[in-house]
Amino acid sequence: MRAARLGLLDGDRERLTAWTRSSTVRAGLAQRARIVLLAADGVSHTEIADRLGVSRQTVITWRGRYERRGLVGLDDAPRSGRPRTIDHDRIVTATLTPPPKRLGVTHWSSRLLAAKLKIDHATVARAWKHYGIQPWRSQTFKFSTDPELVAKVTDVVGLYLAPPENAIVLSIDEKSQIQALDRTAPILPMRTGLPEKRTHDYVRHGTSTLFAALEVATGKVTAACRPRHRHQEFLRFLKQVARAYPTGELHLVMDNYATHKRPEVKAWLADNPRIHAHFTPTSGSWLNLVSRSGSASSTARPSAAAPSARSRTSTPRSAPSSTAGTTAHTRSSGPRPPTRSSPKPTVQRLQRRDTSCAHRCVLRSN
Repeated sequence: MRAARLGLLDGDRERLTAWTRSSTVRAGLAQRARIVLLAADGVSHTEIADRLGVSRQTVITWRGRYERRGLVGLDDAPRSGRPRTIDHDRIVTATLTPPPKRLGVTHWSSRLLAAKLKIDHATVARAWKHYGIQPWRSQTFKFSTDPELVAKVTDVVGLYLAPPENAIVLSIDEKSQIQALDRTAPILPMRTGLPEKRTHDYVRHGTSTLFAALEVATGKVTAACRPRHRHQEFLRFLKQVARAYPTGELHLVMDNYATHKRPEVKAWLADNPRIHAHFTPTSGSWLNLVSRSGSASSTARPSAAAPSARSRTSTPRSAPSSTAGTTAHTRSSGPRPPTRSSPKPTVQRLQRRDTSCAHRCVLRSN
């Protein structure tokens, strides 16, 4: 007899689908999610078993676990063995308490906390892994106090997603205080079996400022380097952008840096009605696409590429020419280098993460 279609609770299909596509969810949990999704689509037990390479009894087991307990039922049940004798709540509570000043540290390590609690450091590490605690990590946050936060976010995001017809949207930003460094000896080029080599010491040649305008639709970047970071240099860059796009309507997305709002800049924008300025919210420069993509720093590399030992001159290695403008296409920054491994999330931890994300979205929409 063919099994009835499995009914899913509200929101479970989206979570189960996300688990099957995630690279951080345990393989077993992802497979259980696939079983439940196929059962919800009305696929028979035998066909599910054939598709996923499991036994029919495995399909019946996890389908029943979901019917009885929902998503929590897909997680591993407690293993048999000797009951735990060390209270994890005690470890977590001690972890959340700042270490004493006499230790001279800002957060607990597993060995320091183990010495304080007189337990093994591996026990502390297991408790941290189970509860997803990482005392060595620190992140930043910032609340925007802009009274026009919602309006500005809507304006900028609307330009990215649905720009005006036949208009060009440019994301503009600058990176100042780029150190112009020159190595004290010629760089030795890469050879067979040997990487490129350079001296550890360098000579400073002041600083430079990079201006960049990213065309949102194509990824094309118009850039220029200037020796200083004032409204005069910014106005020169705007004129360069206007020459690069001589026709059509331009919409410029930029942050609230004081240089962008100088009377001279406002007067120039008023004399060029085809160019419109849009400002990100206060403390919301993350909305500026050129800042997030890192294209400003990648644009500096073509004209500042490392010269070979044969073509090396006295030009500073880490900063491009102070007057030349360049046009390039952005490249993906690629995957981040591997960091310390984190524990595979459990069902409860994934649910807490989803709830936290939904809560932040509600706060932002309000």
